[in-house]
Amino acid sequence: MTFQQYLSIALLCSMMALFIWGRFRYDVTAVIALLAGLALGLVSPEKAFAGFADDIVIIVGSALVLSAAVQRSGLIEKAVAWAGRWLGRTGSQLLVLTASVGLASGLIKNIGALAMLMPAAGQLGRKSGTNPSRFLMPMSFAALLGGLTTLVGTSPNIIVSRVREQMTGEPFAMFDYLPTGLGLLAIGLVFLRLCYRLLPADRRAVATMGEALDIADYTIEARVREDAPVVGNTVAAFLREHDGEVDVTAVLRHGLSGEVRPDLVLVEDDVLILAGEPDTLERAVAAGGLDPSGRDADDDGAESEHTARARDDVGVIEGVVTARSALAGSSASRLMLRERMGLRLVAISREGESLRAKPASILMQPGDVIVLQGALSAMPGRLRQLGVLPLAQRQIALGATRKGWLAVGILAAAMLATATGLVPVAAAFFAGAGLVVITGALSVDDAYEAVEWPILIMLGALIPVSGTLQSTGASDVMATGLAALARDMPPWGAVALVLAASMAVTPFLNNAATVLVMAPISAVFAGDLGYRPDAFLMATAIGAGCDFLTPIGHQCNTLVMGPGGYRFGDYARLGAPLSLLVLVLGTPLIIHFWPLR
Repeated sequence: MTFQQYLSIALLCSMMALFIWGRFRYDVTAVIALLAGLALGLVSPEKAFAGFADDIVIIVGSALVLSAAVQRSGLIEKAVAWAGRWLGRTGSQLLVLTASVGLASGLIKNIGALAMLMPAAGQLGRKSGTNPSRFLMPMSFAALLGGLTTLVGTSPNIIVSRVREQMTGEPFAMFDYLPTGLGLLAIGLVFLRLCYRLLPADRRAVATMGEALDIADYTIEARVREDAPVVGNTVAAFLREHDGEVDVTAVLRHGLSGEVRPDLVLVEDDVLILAGEPDTLERAVAAGGLDPSGRDADDDGAESEHTARARDDVGVIEGVVTARSALAGSSASRLMLRERMGLRLVAISREGESLRAKPASILMQPGDVIVLQGALSAMPGRLRQLGVLPLAQRQIALGATRKGWLAVGILAAAMLATATGLVPVAAAFFAGAGLVVITGALSVDDAYEAVEWPILIMLGALIPVSGTLQSTGASDVMATGLAALARDMPPWGAVALVLAASMAVTPFLNNAATVLVMAPISAVFAGDLGYRPDAFLMATAIGAGCDFLTPIGHQCNTLVMGPGGYRFGDYARLGAPLSLLVLVLGTPLIIHFWPLR
């Protein structure tokens, strides 16, 4: 080996050691590796930043934006909640949740699919009295397996496709991963359904600030639109639709409040005063086609100057009315909050009371918890001026509107355009991400927040670093060594070796980084053995995408660690046998669908 080849391998080993050490975040580690490559002369200044212009960065970023838009639509969460009505046992609920997140992970990035369905897991857990930790880790593992089914399900698939294009001139297509990925998903779902009891039953998440303050009984108003699905339904039917999680405390008709009877038929322009948890209220408003804007039917629809001036800056903040607040003893309508400050009182919660009037007309008291909507840039000054103490930030979507099927339709169009070869993946998903913002399915701020910038920085920095293995010839030397090791092995043993090596590395090295390092080696390894590279590249992608042993190898596992209250060692209890199952059954699946010769 040459001195440059030793330097390249030493650089990658040092980078892996930094990843394992965890002293620096993974994107910072990638930047350190890129700077070291520049300093050692392994990466030329002209190619140092070529990784940031790679299609992978565009695809991953766009997929995250599309995932956020689909999550915002609430359709998948609503479907799972509907199915939960017919499922009373923990095992059947788990199967529905894992199957849903697994199938969704093939359509959108697996971490987006998991984030989208985690609220549904909490909802099913509350209804059945099941600890959500029983659901969350199996859902994370199902998301990892589901991501193996399509090109865009997980980052390793995209990277492996690019390596195949460099090796053979033709990338993997959108659904080339489906036969092996779907088989592993089916095997994994059966395993998770039968073996979820390997997880400790006493794991629980740390209480959030919202739970500590016990803010649950918010009161909002929502007007029945002309074409709303609830028109012609009774109050009792509306309550059944939402499993009694929403309470109708009053119905205002023509400005007058009457007795709320179960058989009362809802008509256009009725104003419903609803009470419940924020997420439940938002789902009820979206499913019922109600208007949560707070405008009466005879309003002229004119927005306040503050709201119209900065539509993309509009958001909501929770706060507590203090004893010295200007709101204490008064109401939002009396103080003309919307006209004077561009603020709308979306919801109000008062401990021990069921409020039966429009939030804007309620006389507020010290200790009331309120949700205010307005320009976020001006919100700190407004809260200080009003004497409202902001609470710890949490996701509250009350007062916002959902676009329903729009985001799903845009995603489907992008998938179809890619699957048919009409446009490249990067162009299709970038166009889809742009459309969900342009059409209002996702706000600009939410789109930027959805993008995991550290992941993109890591990808852009590691692409030229991993390229040093090829540019110096180190990948050829390493592949020759592996080939010598596997020369006396049967063909399935060589594929299993690559699969096992990728699975062993990815818990300590980010899955995308694992593929960037392993894919070129696997391709050359296959060539040295006289085999086609497809099976070995597929084994690399599957191995890198199957981190079931630690909470740090993949973002999905990290995402559920806090909400599930898991410890580091809990992952191996369920993940080690699943890893062995993927290795034993995944190898023949790969060879069957991707012949070696």
